[in-house]
Amino acid sequence: MDNEGTHGARGTRGAQPPDGRPGRHGSSVPRPAGPPPALPPGPPPVAPPAFPPAVPPPAAEPSSMTPPAAPPGPPPPGRYRETGTRPPTADWLNAPRPESDPGVWRYAYVPRPAERLSRPSLVGPAATLLLWLLLWLLLAQRSVPYVYKPIEIITGPEWWVFGGLREDAPELVRTSTTLYFQALVLLLGFWAARVGNWAGLFRYYAGERLDRARAVATVAAAVLGLWLYFTERVPLVGLLYPLIPQGVMQGGGNRYAAVLISWLLYALAAAAIMWPFARAGAWSKELRPLLRRGSQAPPRPRAAPAPPGTAPVPAPADWPELRAAGRVDAAEALTAAVRAGRMNDVDCVRLRHAWAVARTRPDRLESFTETVLRKGAGAFLHPSGHRDLPLRTAPHDPLVGQVRIGGCADDPRNPYPRRGSGMALEPASLGTSLLAVGPPGSGKTAAVVLPVVEALAIRALTGQAAVLAVGGAGAQLGPDDAYDVVVRIGDPASVHDFDLYGGTTDPDEAAATLAEGLVGDIPGVDSRRAGTVLGQLLGPYRTAHGRFPGVPELRELLEGSVAALTGLRQALEAAGDRTMLRELDARARQAGGAGDPAALLADRIAVLDRPAFAGFFATGDGARPFSLRSLEQHPLRVRIDLPERAHAEASHVLARLVLAQFNAIAAARSDRSLFACLVLDDATHTVTAETVRGIRRLRSANAGVVLALRTLDDVPEALHTALLGSVGCNMAFAGVSTWDGKRFAEAWGKEWVEVREVAQHGVFADQPLTRALHALRKLATGKAVTTDAVTVRQVERERWSASGLAYELPAGHAVLSLTTVDGEHAPPLLVNLGG
Repeated sequence: MDNEGTHGARGTRGAQPPDGRPGRHGSSVPRPAGPPPALPPGPPPVAPPAFPPAVPPPAAEPSSMTPPAAPPGPPPPGRYRETGTRPPTADWLNAPRPESDPGVWRYAYVPRPAERLSRPSLVGPAATLLLWLLLWLLLAQRSVPYVYKPIEIITGPEWWVFGGLREDAPELVRTSTTLYFQALVLLLGFWAARVGNWAGLFRYYAGERLDRARAVATVAAAVLGLWLYFTERVPLVGLLYPLIPQGVMQGGGNRYAAVLISWLLYALAAAAIMWPFARAGAWSKELRPLLRRGSQAPPRPRAAPAPPGTAPVPAPADWPELRAAGRVDAAEALTAAVRAGRMNDVDCVRLRHAWAVARTRPDRLESFTETVLRKGAGAFLHPSGHRDLPLRTAPHDPLVGQVRIGGCADDPRNPYPRRGSGMALEPASLGTSLLAVGPPGSGKTAAVVLPVVEALAIRALTGQAAVLAVGGAGAQLGPDDAYDVVVRIGDPASVHDFDLYGGTTDPDEAAATLAEGLVGDIPGVDSRRAGTVLGQLLGPYRTAHGRFPGVPELRELLEGSVAALTGLRQALEAAGDRTMLRELDARARQAGGAGDPAALLADRIAVLDRPAFAGFFATGDGARPFSLRSLEQHPLRVRIDLPERAHAEASHVLARLVLAQFNAIAAARSDRSLFACLVLDDATHTVTAETVRGIRRLRSANAGVVLALRTLDDVPEALHTALLGSVGCNMAFAGVSTWDGKRFAEAWGKEWVEVREVAQHGVFADQPLTRALHALRKLATGKAVTTDAVTVRQVERERWSASGLAYELPAGHAVLSLTTVDGEHAPPLLVNLGG
């Protein structure tokens, strides 16, 4: 079967009853929670050699895990609850997704233009321009005294009379004077431009095309300079020619050589004039694309026309990766399916992932092509046979695994490039784990938890993730047919039970996770010692009976029941297992001693030994437990409903146990190709010191957890800092208390900001006239005469203060900081969850 081995089970708990009804053991990969959509029959699937064979399901349940035949069209698409319909698949696949900062919604993302400065005032530039023209006029009329004294000293005072040149002054002296005057006017123009901020005015109106505008302006200035030079408005020729020997200018008596030398001097002078303008305008940078375009050689004609379909097509909807690998037939089939609307977004991503897996094994390429040609859009289906979720409540982009949860608010506290951009979560950030804190009604479940679960469920349908959602009974975590497994603890109608031991056969491993779930939250109790106590009982019991004890049996052993311990000892003696007898003897010696946690373990296991849970944690022949170990290698969608209302303490124990088992299983996986994620809708009394250490290890195991809390006080105070440091993504919702805000402010740290302080100082006058004027001004305005002292300095301040988080967050908003598994960071951003 072309399922990448996802249909088979790694092991079974028992055989199927002959009557065909669901057994109490089941396989480690359970049946889906809802039946796959009814589809017309097709040709029987043939197992290609590209994927490992799967264990066939029992004959009585031929449709439980077998993918249906390829349908003629796509299944009914998932519906958006509030966000409208999705675009056509081809347009969706071809949409640009540029690389950007963490958390940016990349689908059709267009970076925000650079921040435009405030419009500068025209008064300053106009005033300096008028001042420059006035000074120019005064210099031309020689109305400014002593200005021409330097040039008079250089050229000699004998050629000057009454501040002006004599009529018989040589041409060289007149040229030097003219150049001196023009240099003075030019320097005054530079001074006026600097004082009037002409450059800032030019940059403002040039906007995003500053480089192009600078190049055009310098070209115009260069043309003006050349015109002034060649028309001798600027007498450089008259200054340069006398400095060159006449023999050189005459070309040794050769008229043609003299003309050539003259033109060469003109060219050198023109180049000297243009060079500073070319340097200031970066002409080479602007002309480089034009020169490169002109230097490209025309394409060579092909000897023979290429067959249709062999040329790579850049559009992603045309599957260029298949064409580049020579799988033209498969590419054409998928392209036709996309263009005709027979494939949805999940189909495209699922087949792209299947192709990526096939490329790692050359022997799978032919099988991939054969399967695609035979089944089309229905190839490599998820074991449930589903091709989409029945309902989507948020925009999803399965191609990059993102789900949009809102938009960055247009707020000064957000960086300018991020304002107005979409905010999204993806496996790269969820792999560092997410902590969401907010009071009831702040939108944790609807705005974050449910969209994340949907995104991971979609990713599971593509074969790239496994998701486990845990919440109270009645929590809005999606319909049942969106999951493969739904475990309703305490509900007699539940198809599956829960395995307290996590599907392991190692007594020590089972004891460690069970101890963490039972007493991990009790201060002063060492969970490792509690695990030792449980191991001293679980090992002998499994050796004697071939299974772990159920809840009633384990409770009797922890309470020290004489009948239970005696029966266990007799069974071990009959089996002749001396090792386990020594374990039992050690438990008998430690029982009742100081610091023995057996009594606490018995009290905690008693909350699970209730009539409402009868049979839910059984381990015998009639058991039907679901084990979290199924998430190791199978893209499952699992939901566990906890009885929070009727059995709050039992729900807390089970939630801690699920978190402990998930940490142990995810970190010990040998195959980490699947992204595994645990989503806890309510993590109250769930986080312990050991689970915090386990969360740190998930980042390198391609796994993560999402923890939702009403307040950080639901976690022991000693773990606040450790928890905020262990998760890479923190989210504070509107309505958090100042105590919670203080913890987030400390976790997000500080940043350097520029602070402008204005202080007003009173002006005290000494002169009688000045004092009289000040008194008259105070009488007219009612205010004392003051002067402003402006101080600008760099200070280090918190990114978000505790009071800002508690009182300044609008309703429907949250502050989110992100970290990816690669180490990229996004600062705390104010997010509009409805944007």
